[in-house]
Amino acid sequence: MDHTGTDILDLWDLRVREDPGAPALVTPRRVLSYRSVDLLTDAWAASLAEHGARPGRLVGLAFTDPGRTVLGMIAALKAGSGFTVLDDRLPPAARTSLVRRTEAAVWLGDGAHAPAAAYVPAGPAGAGTDCGTGTDSHPGTDLGTGSGTGARSGPVDVPGSPLRRPARTAVPGDTAYVLFTSGSTGQPKGTVVERDALRRFAVAVAERLELTAADRWLQVASLGFDVLIEEVFPALMAGAAVVCRADTHALDAEELHSMMAGTGTTVVELSTQYWLEYARWLDARGLATPADLRLVVVGGERMDPRPYREWQARQPARLAHVYGLTECTVSSTFYTGLLPAGAEEVPLGTPLRDVEISVRRDGRPVPPGESGEIHIGGPLLARGFLGDEAATARRFVPDAWAAAPGARVYTTGDLGRIDPDGNLVFLGRLDDQVKIRGHRLEPARVERALCEDPAVDQAVVFPDPGTGTALWGFTVPADPRHAPLPGEAVRLTGAERDALLAPLEAALPDWAVPRVLYRVAVLPKNPHGKIDKRRLSDWASAAAATGSTGSAGATGRSGATTAGPAADPGGQAGPEGQAGPGGRDEPLTTVVDLFREVLGAPGLGPDDDFFEHGGQSLLAMRLLARLRESFPAAAGLRASALLRCPTPRLLAGSLGTSGAGGAGRPRRVGRP
Repeated sequence: MDHTGTDILDLWDLRVREDPGAPALVTPRRVLSYRSVDLLTDAWAASLAEHGARPGRLVGLAFTDPGRTVLGMIAALKAGSGFTVLDDRLPPAARTSLVRRTEAAVWLGDGAHAPAAAYVPAGPAGAGTDCGTGTDSHPGTDLGTGSGTGARSGPVDVPGSPLRRPARTAVPGDTAYVLFTSGSTGQPKGTVVERDALRRFAVAVAERLELTAADRWLQVASLGFDVLIEEVFPALMAGAAVVCRADTHALDAEELHSMMAGTGTTVVELSTQYWLEYARWLDARGLATPADLRLVVVGGERMDPRPYREWQARQPARLAHVYGLTECTVSSTFYTGLLPAGAEEVPLGTPLRDVEISVRRDGRPVPPGESGEIHIGGPLLARGFLGDEAATARRFVPDAWAAAPGARVYTTGDLGRIDPDGNLVFLGRLDDQVKIRGHRLEPARVERALCEDPAVDQAVVFPDPGTGTALWGFTVPADPRHAPLPGEAVRLTGAERDALLAPLEAALPDWAVPRVLYRVAVLPKNPHGKIDKRRLSDWASAAAATGSTGSAGATGRSGATTAGPAADPGGQAGPEGQAGPGGRDEPLTTVVDLFREVLGAPGLGPDDDFFEHGGQSLLAMRLLARLRESFPAAAGLRASALLRCPTPRLLAGSLGTSGAGGAGRPRRVGRP
């Protein structure tokens, strides 16, 4: 179908007319039809217009409910505005800055992170406080205004007289949304994407992934992340349903699997590391993907060919490997083929319709097979960065090689080549930028923040060599008396570590804070004059093996403490410990062993904090999976348990008291 000249709302209206009773939004308590969502968002759009929403202005969304966030996005577009989403995981100072910079006409929201003036619009007249009662005899979840309980498995309609949506005055070049990138080199940049780019993108993704009205796409990305756009609009433009979680808490592998199975999810998009955790979880249990799941979209970081091949050999759900940037309207290329046996890289694929990919060196396109910087052009490019004309001019440059006058191209900073099959292949970065859990990060930003502490002279950060999902930091003290011996690394713990990280935690997102910190006498250099990160990793491994740590009261050459190989925690067990074979105190001993295994920290003790030793959401998933394998009492354990019980002793205590009859004892494996 030719969609030239149509607005994103024309495609929405087409879906409402073609099948108004089809499910559009699936929440844990309610399934809303296209007609229901249309009537509800008309009412919301009318309210937004009364509060000043119009073309050229933004509507801010600050919900912790993904379903309401989707409704808010549609309503903002109906009001002629663009939308922006405030991530509830951001530190307060960062949230305040983003609210100020967006200058939104109005904010919708009910989360604790919402600005004071935010509100939730009323639904259509006659609907009461519940957006979807209709013929449903059970009160449903209140996506509209109030609260409710109950459940409903089929689509329902919103009753009452519809409120007329504002007359459309928006044009294709008006703002559709502004989302903020990671701020890899400074403060986060607001990327402005226009309505025409959003429409073209949604249509192109729906075509490439062959989405139909029978599909259900599970929304799992953080609400401030651009993947949210890919999870929502292609599905709705295809007449499919968007499946929403109850809140923004991350799902571990077991929860993800259960939710996909229970909701009939057919498509899901996962970051590379998240997908790897899910793949490991499936393999450890000999399970296959849920029966209805037909496609898993994966992207965000370089993909290792081995697990990709293993998945394709074992799992029924197909893979789509994607590549793209917020500045180019999410994903630009898709690879859906079967990976050849000899492939050394998983290709990034071929471009979507309306996307132009080229590989250039010194600004000139190079022949296929040669390496160069990846450039992205075409009508899916963002307008630029909000309020930052200088940065826009640096990255969105005139395309001297384009046939169309005025064409632009985005310089990605990524190295790549085009393979013989026409697929784009990723080769690395032109600079030192890294990716942590799908987020781009310039390490220098974090290093500068560490060096703002007067006790720190130099600092370097890089992803941990084991998983690549967390940052390690190495600091050189300003006072040489506090430095360890050359060639040694001392792990920072306790109050000293907390004081060094406090300013970073207030200013940076959680994934950008180096949770594992070491002090060294010098940052070693390799023969090329660059910091030798491999040697630093070796020093850190030696410190972990011996338990070498520093505290606020004992640092440097005279104060570094060496605990030696960690003692069996059995002698330190509290009343929750249960004496096991060989004098082991269970479940504490096994829990300590699992903490050490997952965190790669042989010297970790029973009172060491999971998050202070490099733990984060993906490693938490791995730890929970191992705990469930070991303890019957851990069957219902969720990631929130680690927030309440972040040390082995606390977590073992919760296991030891969670059930009777030896529930806290580890399972025996291999013997009756």
